[in-house]
Amino acid sequence: MQNNHCAVRDPDVRGRRENPPMRSAARLTRRFRAALLLVEAALLPVAGADRPLITHGVASGDVTPTTAIIWSRADRPARMIVEWSEQPDFSGARRVTGPRVDAASDFTGKTLLEGLPPGVPIFYRVRFATETADSEPVQGRFLSAPADERDILFAWSGDTCGQGFGIDLSRGGFRAYASLLAVRPDFFIHSGDNIYADNPIKPVLVITNEAVWTNVVMEGKHKVAETLDEFRANYRYNLLDQNLLAFNAATPTLAQWDDHEVRNNWYPGQVITNDKNYQVKEIDRLLPFARQAFFEYLPIRPDDQGRIYRHIPRGPLCDVFLLDERSYRGPNSPNRQPQRGPETAFLGDAQLAWLKQALLASRAAWKIIAADMPLGLVCADGKHFENCANGDGPPLGRELEFADLLGFLKKNGIRNVVWLTADVHYAASHYYSPAKAVFKDFDPFWEFVSGPLHAGAFGPGKLDNTFGPEVIFSVRKKGDKPSGPHTKNQFFSTVAIAGQTKNLTVTHYNRDGEKIWEGAVEWQKPAP
Repeated sequence: MQNNHCAVRDPDVRGRRENPPMRSAARLTRRFRAALLLVEAALLPVAGADRPLITHGVASGDVTPTTAIIWSRADRPARMIVEWSEQPDFSGARRVTGPRVDAASDFTGKTLLEGLPPGVPIFYRVRFATETADSEPVQGRFLSAPADERDILFAWSGDTCGQGFGIDLSRGGFRAYASLLAVRPDFFIHSGDNIYADNPIKPVLVITNEAVWTNVVMEGKHKVAETLDEFRANYRYNLLDQNLLAFNAATPTLAQWDDHEVRNNWYPGQVITNDKNYQVKEIDRLLPFARQAFFEYLPIRPDDQGRIYRHIPRGPLCDVFLLDERSYRGPNSPNRQPQRGPETAFLGDAQLAWLKQALLASRAAWKIIAADMPLGLVCADGKHFENCANGDGPPLGRELEFADLLGFLKKNGIRNVVWLTADVHYAASHYYSPAKAVFKDFDPFWEFVSGPLHAGAFGPGKLDNTFGPEVIFSVRKKGDKPSGPHTKNQFFSTVAIAGQTKNLTVTHYNRDGEKIWEGAVEWQKPAP
């Protein structure tokens, strides 16, 4: 079954999907697709035909002390224009002329803001201009990263619109995003599964014998994504949700990807052999479309090599290192190789070397590693392994890369490293200690797990003892039944760093913004 996240086989939380009665398949297809277009149109802004329209709000991302990326989308070819100011009335606003958007980018555009003052609220507005008219502006705001040691609060989570749970307007849509916005984080790390390109959204999802989930539906999201337009439609679908639009306008995002931006458990070179929903069987044919749509629709700084892994400096208290644990991995396998090689690649040699040097060069109090999968949770892919963990014992297979990295951190005295991740659809706090590990050449560290934001909730998974993880907290207990966004079992988490002490506090929240766990980690002085 699709979406068998991390050792826990996903139960059929998607339930039975019901379609309206049909007289013929051809007639249903025509009527259904026409209905999809009407529903999507009803949720989009309306403007006169003589002027451009901003269709899916605005967003900011990859914000540093002096730079930011601004994203938006128009309904036609037009020039993107951004104005920004330190004042909400836009007094003294600076104007930045952005790219001309057209069908080649699905009318999406990104504009780089430079020369920002550090640590202040930045108000911006986006317009799209043609030769004859401008769109109405849409406003957003963000906080530039500080240059001093002030308090920091940021959030992370993952997994949006999975297991058939789309936008149910009667249930409030993507409710976790509204709760997340209420926390007012300085920035947000989306740890992957921004979309579920392999999960179609059907009109009705039966979640219990008495209850149904009624989805907003739209063209392009009714089947698995196999074309560029279908991958793009997955992002457009999510942006129909008003909670997400409001969150994007108020909070900068640092985006990374995991598997569902392409397909469940994918790796380069994979051939799909067991899924009749796919006419295209080669992942390498889907991958260019998925990557293009990812870069088009998320406020990630363009990279001439197409890299998703990157470093985002957030001031003297915090450096963020976003990983890509998908693009450079070898095939999912039994994962028991005794030596490193192409088959054991997870980060890959180039990314691993980059990460080592970036961590070594960092002078920030905390080094935040944003990984799209947990380190020590066993993640099964049938009889093979999806993650680096492969069961108890010494490092083997993909674990060898992380043994190398952890040993490097210890050898070079790189302390105050915290790992943040999602993927497994429940919130947890793990403490890794060499005292409990088979591999012992590393310093203790924390890994915190969050999500899902809007998807099925599963778990808990099984930890292996290679690096000595201990479950300090898990919101899911053995035997818990699967659930989803119709319950409070959706999760996001925050990291607060105190400017005065440099200590770090992690808090897990449920869908409704209720605290479910909080723990503190003391900052350690750098090694001499």
